[in-house]
Amino acid sequence: MQLFFSDDIESDICTLSDDESRHCIKVLRMAAGDELFLTDGRGTLCRCRILDAHPKACTVEVVERTRDYGRHSFFLHIAIAPTKNTARTEWFVEKAVEMGIDRISPIVCDHSERCVLKKERLDKIAVSAVKQSLKAYLPEIDPPTPVTELIDSPFDGQRFIAYCDGDHRTPLHSAYKPGSNALILIGPEGDFSPSEVQRALSAGFIPVTLGSSRLRTETAALAATAFFNLSN
Repeated sequence: MQLFFSDDIESDICTLSDDESRHCIKVLRMAAGDELFLTDGRGTLCRCRILDAHPKACTVEVVERTRDYGRHSFFLHIAIAPTKNTARTEWFVEKAVEMGIDRISPIVCDHSERCVLKKERLDKIAVSAVKQSLKAYLPEIDPPTPVTELIDSPFDGQRFIAYCDGDHRTPLHSAYKPGSNALILIGPEGDFSPSEVQRALSAGFIPVTLGSSRLRTETAALAATAFFNLSN
């Protein structure tokens, strides 16, 4: 199954972008009559047949269209403080998309070491991961957002905050109810500040721990992503 990405797959005849056409025809050496799959990242998967194997504007005909392909029963939102090393945040985005995630929010915290990200690059990484993992849903990736703004925003589901120190934290596997939408806050390497933790707790967030090991930011976020997917 060769999966390609296109913003517009509602027409019966579609033309791949320059990059996708080049990969299809030049790299994979596909030809007229060959079948491939297209997704728009919004849940639609199309089985297509190549009509014109042009290396810059490959034209395909939609043979079969499937809606809500691979849709899961819960919504997963991970809010993560960007790491000082951008590559680690990018690694998290790639692996989280492969596992399954609906929204990623980079958050700016009191102890943040990085407040700027190239959203366009994260979007490209997410598209590549969608194709690699044969998914039809592309997660929403927000621009960097103050953690206080996210704490104060409504969310229809369970809300968690994971941090390193505290006597009243519950293991995530004990606090989460499978099937529920989930939002979890993962702080920077210096952890959330006491005021941020208190604000989250006052807003109804459940304090949780991911285990006895002290994890890097991106490891903690990926562990949470894996947990929610396996739980459901």
